[in-house]
Amino acid sequence: MSAHTNTLANGHHGHHGHDDHGHDHDDGHEPSTLKGYMTGFVLAVILTVIPFWLVMGKVFESSSTTALILMGFAAVQIVVHMVYFLHMNARSEGGWNMLALIFTLVIVVITLAGSIWVMFHLNQNMMPGMMHDMKNM
Repeated sequence: MSAHTNTLANGHHGHHGHDDHGHDHDDGHEPSTLKGYMTGFVLAVILTVIPFWLVMGKVFESSSTTALILMGFAAVQIVVHMVYFLHMNARSEGGWNMLALIFTLVIVVITLAGSIWVMFHLNQNMMPGMMHDMKNM
C-alpha cells in the first residue's frame, strides 16, 4: 500500500504531515505566509546592503577583515533564504532535508579545504627557478 493510500485509509485528507493550513510546523513562526516572505525579503535586502556598504565605503582597512565579515553575512543570508524561501527546518520532510543539507555542507567543506591545502602546498613546494621559467614562457 502506498504512503498516499495509507494516509487516506487512516482518515487523513492527503496532506502528508501538514496541518489544515498547509504548514508542517506549529511554533508560531510561519515563513510560508506573506508576512514570512516579506520578512525574508527585508532580511535579504539588509544582508545585501550592509556588505555592499562595507566594500564600497572601505570601512575596514584590511581586505581580509572585510572578506571575513562578508563571508559571515553570506552565511547568514544563506540561512535566511533556506528558512524563509525554501521552508527548510529540522522537522521538514522528517528531518531528511536537514540531513541532506548537512551532508552537502560536509562535502563542500572537505572539497574546499582539500583544494586550499593542495594549492598551498604546491605553492610552498615549487622549486624557486620554476616561477622565473614560467614567466618567460
